[in-house]
Amino acid sequence: MTATQSKAPPLKHLTGLNGLSSGTITAILDRASAHKELLLHDTADVPQSLKGKRIVLAFFENSTRTRFSFEIAARNLGASTLNFTASASSVSKGESIADTIRNLEAMRVDAFVIRHPSPGSADLISRITGKSIVNAGDGTHEHPTQGLLDIFTLREFFGKLEGVNIVILGDVLHSRVARSNIFGLGALGANVGLCSPVTLLPGDLPTTNFRVFTGIDDAIRWADAAIVLRLQLERTTGGYLPSLADYSLNFGLTDERLEKIRKHMLVLHPGPINREIEISSNVADRIQPPGFSKSMLLEQVTNGVAVRTAVLEILLSTTE
Repeated sequence: MTATQSKAPPLKHLTGLNGLSSGTITAILDRASAHKELLLHDTADVPQSLKGKRIVLAFFENSTRTRFSFEIAARNLGASTLNFTASASSVSKGESIADTIRNLEAMRVDAFVIRHPSPGSADLISRITGKSIVNAGDGTHEHPTQGLLDIFTLREFFGKLEGVNIVILGDVLHSRVARSNIFGLGALGANVGLCSPVTLLPGDLPTTNFRVFTGIDDAIRWADAAIVLRLQLERTTGGYLPSLADYSLNFGLTDERLEKIRKHMLVLHPGPINREIEISSNVADRIQPPGFSKSMLLEQVTNGVAVRTAVLEILLSTTE
C-alpha cells in the first residue's frame, strides 16, 4: 500500500453502494488505482494475495465484460474460479438457489460473485452463507462494481468528484447501474442529474440528492460528464416509449447535440451499446480530441479489472 492509499475498512460483502461511506468507497478506489498501475505494466508483479482461494462465478444471467473481468481479477490475485451457469446446473432441474449455494459452499469455496435477474437476490444469498458475496448485478436493484468502475473512471479524469456535474442519461427506471452510480457519486460529493423520458424515471429512489432533466440539451449543457445507459429494446413494446426512433431523436447523445453546446463532455456507457439509439457511433468511438466529447468506454473495461481486483482482495483479505 502506498502512502496515499486509504486503508480499506473490513468488508464481508459488497451487495450494493447504498449506505457505503465515502471513506469505504475511496479506499476501494485507491486500492484499484494501485492495481491498475500493476496491470498496465506487468501482471506478473500483481501480488498473489488470494493464492489458494476458490471463487464461484455464479451467473444466472448472461454476461461478457463483468464475468471475464472478475475471472481475470481473481486469477491475477492467484485465486481459482469455478464458473456456474444456471442452464447447465441443477437449478434447471428445480433446485432452489439456497440449496445450490449451500452445496457449493460445502465444496469449500471462499466467495461467490452473483448475477441474478431478481432484485435483492445478492443480499438474500449473503444471509444464507458464511462466505463473501459480491453482487454482479441483481435485477433492477444494483450493480455495485459497475458503479465503482464508472466512479473510478470519472475520478481518474477529474481528480476529484466533489462538485462535478454528472448526468445519467436513459432508462433510469430499470437500471441497476444508475442506482449504484446515484448512491456512489452522491457519497463522494458529485452533483448527480437524471435525464430520461418521464415514463422511465423512477419514483421510489430513496434519496433526493439529484436533479431531474426532461430534456437532453439542458442536461448536457449542465453536465461535465454523461453516463449513458443502454436502452433495453423491449421498452418500446412495453408501453414505455412510442418508438426507438422517437427515443433516439429526443434522448440520443449525438455529435450534433454536443456541437450545439460547444463544451467538452466526458462520455461513459456500461455496455453493451445500441449504436444510433442511445448514443451515436461517432460519440461512442471518439477517444481522442478534437471534438466536443471523449469516449471512456474502453477505459471503463480496463478499469473494471482493476476495480474488481481491489474488491476481491479487500473482501477476502478481511474475512479470514
